[in-house]
Amino acid sequence: MAKYGTGDRVTQAQYGDGTVMKVDTYHTTIDFDAHGLRTFASERVVLAQATSLAPVKVRKRAPSRRRTATTPA
Repeated sequence: MAKYGTGDRVTQAQYGDGTVMKVDTYHTTIDFDAHGLRTFASERVVLAQATSLAPVKVRKRAPSRRRTATTPA
C-alpha cells in the first residue's frame, strides 16, 4: 500500500478524487471534491494517486451579527 501525506491528491473507488487532510497511524482524513470530508482506517483504505488538480473551493462567509440598540428603561 502506498503511503500518502498531507496535501497529496488521491483517488478512492467510491468517492473519487480528493486531497489528504490528515494522516496518522490509525486514520486518514480526505477532503473529497464532490463528497466533503471522510475519515478512513489507515490500514484498510485503498488509494491511488490522482491526476486531477484540486478545485477552487469558495469559502462561505458567516452571517453578520447585527447589534441592536439598547434603550434605557
